[in-house]
Amino acid sequence: MMISHASKIFSAAVVLVLGTSNSAFAQSAASAESASCVSTNERQIAALFDRWNASLLTHNPDLVVANYATDGVLLPTASNRPRTNPSEIRDYFVKFLKDSPEGMIDSRTIKIGCNVAQDLGTYTFKFKDGKTIHARYTYVYEWRDGEWLIAHHHSSAMPEKVAEK
Repeated sequence: MMISHASKIFSAAVVLVLGTSNSAFAQSAASAESASCVSTNERQIAALFDRWNASLLTHNPDLVVANYATDGVLLPTASNRPRTNPSEIRDYFVKFLKDSPEGMIDSRTIKIGCNVAQDLGTYTFKFKDGKTIHARYTYVYEWRDGEWLIAHHHSSAMPEKVAEK
């Protein structure tokens, strides 16, 4: 009986040690991952829209496309076709920029994670002919190679009429 009891205690000790080391390993891996998360805040993420909007004002589609990750996706306001690579995104902005758009945020919510941030809400575009488009938007930014890039951008015109301010 003593050997059997000692054997049970030994087995329990091994399970405890292995469980503790696996837990420590998981915590260590989580700490290493979080250590590589870039520090940011809502103001910095909000400024990414300003950067994008400033590139629109240049009327240069290449400067607009530079805001997007090479595998970024654009679901644009004024096109039914998703744009899934830089060439397609550029093609959209060549046409969109002809009307001299300028965006203004109407409402927003920003959510920040590890090397990813979301900016979502509503915005209004004004064009050189005086027309406006009220739309909903989502930007998903990812920290890549030392900069925030748009990984996903969805914009859709409001389904209901919006009163002018």
